Formats: sequence, C-alpha cells, structure tokens
Amino acid sequence: MSTLTARPALTLPTPTRWNRPLLGLAAATAVLSVVVAVLAVVDPHPVLGQDAWFKPLKFSLSIGIYALTMAWLVGLPGLRRPRLAAAAALVTVVGLAIEIAVILWAAATGTTSHFNVSTPLHATLWALMGTSIAVVWVTTLVIGLLVVRAPLPDRARTLAVRAGVLLGLVGMALAFLMTSPTAAQLADPRGVVGAHAVGVPDGGPGLPFLGWSTTGGDLRIGHFVGLHALQVIPLGLLALELLGRRVEALREEAVRFRLVAVGSLGYAGLVALLTVQALLGQPLLRPSAIVLAVAVGGVVVLSAVAAGALRRGR
Repeated sequence: MSTLTARPALTLPTPTRWNRPLLGLAAATAVLSVVVAVLAVVDPHPVLGQDAWFKPLKFSLSIGIYALTMAWLVGLPGLRRPRLAAAAALVTVVGLAIEIAVILWAAATGTTSHFNVSTPLHATLWALMGTSIAVVWVTTLVIGLLVVRAPLPDRARTLAVRAGVLLGLVGMALAFLMTSPTAAQLADPRGVVGAHAVGVPDGGPGLPFLGWSTTGGDLRIGHFVGLHALQVIPLGLLALELLGRRVEALREEAVRFRLVAVGSLGYAGLVALLTVQALLGQPLLRPSAIVLAVAVGGVVVLSAVAAGALRRGR
C-alpha cells in the first residue's frame, strides 16, 4: 500500500484582517509612485548627480512594499495584544508619512532631504525625519515582538516570519550608520552632517536609478537588502511550498524548515558582508579579493548544506 504525501499549502498564513491604516499608506504610495515617475519625465532636474524625483520614487516604492508587508503581519491570526499592534501600526504610518512628505518637498524645491543642515529649516526637517524613522524602528520592533510570539501553522513558516522580521530590523538599524559626520565634514562643515558613501563624496557616479556608488562604498546597499528581508524570506518559503508540487522532498516540513534556516543564515551573511564592504570603501561591483573569496566561500558552504537538507528529505 502506498502512502500519499500531503502537498503543502500555496500561501502563507492569511491574516484575519489586514491593517487598514497600513493598507491605506501602501495604496497612497502606489499612487504617489506613478505621479513621481511622471514628474521624473516631465520635470527632470538634478540633485547630487541624479534626477531629483528618483529619490521620492524609490522611497515611495520601498515604503509601499514595507507597509503592505506590515499590514499583513499585524493581521496575522493569533497575534497577541492586537490593540497594541494596531496602535504601533498607526504610529508607523504617521512616521513614514512624515518621511515621504519631507523627501517630496526636497525634490520639488531642488535640494536634499537627508543630512541637510544648511539652514535652520533644513536642519529642523532633517531632525524631524531622523526622529520619525527612529520611532518607526521602535514600532516595528514592537510589532515584531508580537509577531514572533504568534502561533503559525508549521515550523518553517514560523522561522521564515521571525527571520524576516529580525533581519528587517537589523537592516533598518543600519541606516543609523549614515547619520554620523564624516572626517571631512568635521574638518570643514558645509551644511551637511552624515553620508551614505564611504571613501568618496555623496553624489558621485552611481548605478542607474539606484544611485549606489560605483567609485566607493555605499551604506545604502546593506540597509536596503536587510530591510527587505521582511519580504524576501517569507516569499522564499512560499517558493519552496510551490516547488513542493513537483519536488517530493520539499513536501516535508522538516526539509523546508532546514532550507529556510540555511537561507536565513545566508541572507544575514549577505547583509553583513555588504555592510563591511561598504565600510571598507569598496564599490558593490568591485569588491576586494578577500570580500569576493568570503562571498564565494559562503555560497559554496550554504549550497552544500542545502543539498544535504534535500538529500535527508528523500
């Protein structure tokens, strides 16, 4: 007699109710992304070597994805203290709305939003942005602590959500590395405190649209990759569950759990390596031999461990 192995579900846990303020923010930033994309075409003007409208476009897309993810997490079934989660979500919406509003104002007026203390107004707005993002980090931590205690259908899903939340918080925290004044700024203050580039001035040659420096290190890369672990790791698990339709080994919860663990460790290593590379002043596409060797070695080791996890499931 043969035993049929149950196929995994195709979706992550469905929320009992999506958080409306966060959904509203996601919808607003989706509309804003379209508007700003049009402005980038009809009203282009450079700021630090890049179209001024690219920055609000990137931030509106990123904030929208983040808000949609958090709206899902806050609505997970079994979440403890839902009123606290809802309050944290509302504060998050306010904080992110402040950030995107300042960024939009700066783009419209042809100036910078981040690190700009050239006038009392700019310094006040930069302080407001910094405070709002610090508050958003705290509210994300509150929601994250509630989420990691929520019961989920299986261990793989639990790990995917927990790892995504943890690495997302780490990625957000990496932004604070950019807020300290550089040695050049301390020696010759010119209305700028903080920088995302390392070893070169901000505003130099960069990757198309993203703007990440191609001549020096860039702290935005590790920040970006870490922040979006919130989406990448749970979606990675969803991909494993979909593949479970064809790959028998992936139908086992234990196998998916081990692969999520391997993927999460690899993702954490990637965030760490990208951050170290940036701090060393190395461009993303021109890493040193040591950084490249560490990256290749990590891929080889993690691939071997993942292959072992699959073999054990057969």
